[in-house]
Formats: sequence, C-alpha cells, structure tokens
Amino acid sequence: ANDPDMILKAAKLVEDQCDAVDLNLGCPQGIARRGHYGAFLQDDWDLIERIISLLHKELAVPVTAKIRVFDDVERTVQYAKMIERAGCQLLTVHGRTREMKGPHTGIADWDKIKAIREAIKIPMFANGNILYSEDVERCIKHTGVDGVMTAETNLFNPALFTGLHPPTWEVVDKYLEIALRYKTGFIYVKGHVFKIYNLSFQVRTDLRDILASVKSVEDIVAAQQKIKAGLISDSEAVDPVLRVQEVTTCENFRSLPYWVCQPYFRSTRLEALSSDTLPRETELQQQRALERKQRKEAKRQRKADAAARCVTNPAKRRKYPNCGTCSRNPASAKCIHQLCKPCCLPVTVEQKGRCEHHGVFSDNEKWIARHLNNTRTQTERVET
Repeated sequence: ANDPDMILKAAKLVEDQCDAVDLNLGCPQGIARRGHYGAFLQDDWDLIERIISLLHKELAVPVTAKIRVFDDVERTVQYAKMIERAGCQLLTVHGRTREMKGPHTGIADWDKIKAIREAIKIPMFANGNILYSEDVERCIKHTGVDGVMTAETNLFNPALFTGLHPPTWEVVDKYLEIALRYKTGFIYVKGHVFKIYNLSFQVRTDLRDILASVKSVEDIVAAQQKIKAGLISDSEAVDPVLRVQEVTTCENFRSLPYWVCQPYFRSTRLEALSSDTLPRETELQQQRALERKQRKEAKRQRKADAAARCVTNPAKRRKYPNCGTCSRNPASAKCIHQLCKPCCLPVTVEQKGRCEHHGVFSDNEKWIARHLNNTRTQTERVET
C-alpha cells in the first residue's frame, strides 16, 4: 500500500483475525514499481513513517515490516532505525537490494543484516541465502537475529526444514494429495508442481512438455504418473555423477542429481563435474537445443495452419469486430467507447472520464498521477 488511511481501513478488517499486520516493503517486482508500493517506497521515508505510525496507534495488534537493504550500509541502518521509531514491533530484513531480482538476484548480504541487528532493539528476522536447513543456524549465528524467514527455496524443496532432499516425484505426490483434498485452484497447483520439478525439467524437457499441456488438476494427476515413471527410470539408469548445477559463490553448495528436490540458482547451466560425464553433458545440451528448435518450428506451423483455416473457413475467423480506431486489435464490447485498450486510454483521458473495463479512471487525481509516473518511467526506459 502507499496510502496510510487505505491500509488502516484494510487492516481494521482483519485485526480481530490475526496476530499482527505486516507491511511488505520488500517487493521488487514491476507491478510494485507501477503501483508505487513494496520496495519502491523505500525512498519515501516520510510516507513509510506515517503508514507504520498510524497502524501502530490505531490497531489492536502489532505492526511488523519487511524491508530490503540499500547499497550503502549506513543508509540501510538509518532506514531500519526510522521504521523502529515509527512503531514497528518486528522487522524482517532481506539482505538484497531491490535491483537484485531475476537473473541479477545474487547473494544476500548478511553483514548488512548484522549491522542493523546491532543498531535496533526490536525483534528481527533475516531473509536471504537460506538454501539448506543448516543455513538457518549459520544465519542466526552470523547476524545475531532472532529468527529466519525463507521464501523461494521452499518452493523448490518443500522438505527444506527436514534437512532432506527427497525425490521430486515423492513431494509432488504428497502435494497433489493435499491439493485435491482442499480443492486448490488449477493455476496454483500447476505453478507449484513446475517449481518442484524445475531442475528435473531442465534435463527432461520432454516431461516438461507433458505438464505444460495440461488443462485441469485431474490432467496434472494423470501427467504426474508419466513424469514420475520417467524420473524413476532416470534415477535407476543415469550416471548419478551427472549434475545440473555448479555454483562457486555458495560455500556449502551441494551437487545433487536432477531428480531430487534442491535449491535453484538462476546463474546455473548444465554442468558435469568430472571428465567421464562430459560426453553425457554434451549430449544433453545438444538434445535440449534440438528440442527447442523443434518446439519453435511446431509453434510456427500451428500458427500457419490456423491462418490457413481462417482463409478457407470464414467461421474460424475472429468473432469480434475490429477496433474502430486502429483496426489491429479486437474491439471490447464492455468498453464505453467500444475500442481496444490502447485506443481507449487516450480517448478517456482526453474526455476526463472513466472506463472501468480497461481500468482507466481519468476523473481520479491519484490515478492520473500514477499514470503520468508510469508514462515517465516507460519513456526513461526507452531512452536508456
């Protein structure tokens, strides 16, 4: 959130049903940049202080917060102390900057977390670099924090806290059992299964394609039997010396077979750790390159076939009329102007009206300010 009154109103709805309300100031994603929240508030200290102070005064439960660090350790420490003064009761510190995400994730800085721990008095958690169960104690010992938060590693190895690296298919079997019992939505189930199988699919792309084509949770259960059989066969036949990842920046990195749950490093490549597995590595790399080429060709052919069907069979053509302004996109029946979104935006803004279907609210000052900010950001990105 970025509006103190709005977040207080939301927090009031749940304060009787929870133990605390947490303000996430650590999200580095593009959606947070566009909405001006998460880690993109960390330059607006006055606003953050007003939000936390208001929640601290008005809520019956404590307010906690999670932040990311700055490049400068002293600025990071002052940032944390400001949040403590505002009324935060527990602070979680992610030891990465907001620019460290995706392929630039890198290693979290425990020394900055330690510096904050020595500067503030409220309870504090650390976040970042928790790859194996023993990393929890290592982090607490190094930083002096009261607890540790983990995030992404749990998605790739849900057995993280057991200290084990079970076969991926065993964990997926257990997850699907739970998902079916509680009627979990398809899109969430598919996403989680892909995370667990992430490294397995880097080698067995044929199995990945099976899961990619499913349309329901029941389809995932059926696909699981084929994926499971394929990986069990690999575990019995493939040289276990073959590894998927080689990481030199992690002092306790474990090289594990691709069919077991393990943390994922974005900077990885298929890597053989001894000369006798080099031919197998080369073979797998060539196989993956060929499969990518075949998938691209198949996709191109599907598009060509679909275009041909539209020409020979008018019933297969687009069901919606073209936008009256650009003629490239289909017009939206729910749009107040009957236009596509790119064409609706300038028309609605010019009329100072609103189109709820396309999310254009030019009669609202906050929306206008956010829209102008996003436009400036996009322009700067293009110029860069």
